[in-house]
Amino acid sequence: MTYEKELKFFRNILNNYKIHSCIIQSDDKTYRKADGGLRDFLGMEEEYDQLFCTPHGSITENMICKITDIFFCNYYFILLPEAKTPTTFIAGPFIDVDLNQNSLMEIAEKNNLPMHIFSHLQKYYSGVPVYTDHDVILSLFNSFGETLWGSTNNFIYKTINMTYNNPSFPTVVKNLDNKTDDALLAMQMLERRYDGERKMIQAVSQGMTHQAEQILSKSSAIMLEMRVPDPVRNIKNYSIIVNTLLRKAAEQGGVHPLYIDGVSTDFAKRIERIRSVEEGVNMHHEMIDKYCQLVKKHSMKNYSSLIQKVIALVDFDITADLSLSRQAEMLNVNASYLSTLFKKETGITLTEYVSKKRIEQAAFLLSSTNLQVQIIAQNCGIYDVNYFTKLFKKHTGKTPKEYRESSVSF
Repeated sequence: MTYEKELKFFRNILNNYKIHSCIIQSDDKTYRKADGGLRDFLGMEEEYDQLFCTPHGSITENMICKITDIFFCNYYFILLPEAKTPTTFIAGPFIDVDLNQNSLMEIAEKNNLPMHIFSHLQKYYSGVPVYTDHDVILSLFNSFGETLWGSTNNFIYKTINMTYNNPSFPTVVKNLDNKTDDALLAMQMLERRYDGERKMIQAVSQGMTHQAEQILSKSSAIMLEMRVPDPVRNIKNYSIIVNTLLRKAAEQGGVHPLYIDGVSTDFAKRIERIRSVEEGVNMHHEMIDKYCQLVKKHSMKNYSSLIQKVIALVDFDITADLSLSRQAEMLNVNASYLSTLFKKETGITLTEYVSKKRIEQAAFLLSSTNLQVQIIAQNCGIYDVNYFTKLFKKHTGKTPKEYRESSVSF
């Protein structure tokens, strides 16, 4: 096929939208996994053929077909051109209606569903992406149609609605009377959840922001289980879990708790002020960014425990007495040993490191505030302004005044 790269790119886009896609041929049975195993669980195996095979007679070349099944889930079907054997591209499921907990409870009550079936349906829908603005998804497929056939005039769009065929839940209940795989399903859900958590922790511990966000997006539907009726309280509870996981990930990435605690505490306070699910989801992305930045900036994974403490003490209070003798006294180690070890692990002396950090802070204050040079020097732990000016020029090549004048105005 001449459009293989474009097809791969389109599937990556759908994947970022958390919409599963697959490619099947006429004798391929992999479509039976396209609905996430819902029909297998409900004992409705015959529904697979009705959804994924029967409509194929209605799908022709140069057509994009959207099918809404009996569970209000949407799927897109495209008969791919240039294939040697009939090959169908299937994308879904996703829903464009808000099937919240209350509506699911009404369905369960109406059909006398036992709790274990209701719980499974609840978990299933929590993992199906929701796009109430269907035009967003439609525009993606229209764009892909233009890629396949050149113009919107060269293909047609068709919809098939199966929602009028209500599933026979009483029969489902009867079929499940002797079903014993609930524990297995629960185990599989937990395994997927913990696998997602492990992958996210690993990505954050390496400071890989983009990868961590992708993993969070893919795993959030599994991790975000409706445990309480209130969706806002539920997103708060989930946010607490995410904050804890990311805190541990940063620590695993070699960040000292001194740096982590402030970020973690700030998010813990903000979580309780969340007022909507959307606000909570946005905060998760901010968490990913902040904790990954911590790893990139403060990871001390390659340093010994002693040197990690020294660096953390320097960063904690740049105005303190950070001399070699004072550090050695606080850490109860020999000053000569500390000096040798610090130079060995960092490549510079402790005095050079402290000076570097102080000048970095001074440069920031010079470019972002209008504080007097003498005040800035004191805020960087240097109380002799003449010595500060000499040290600053040694590191930057400019006097504090020259540096401020050359910086962006504040």
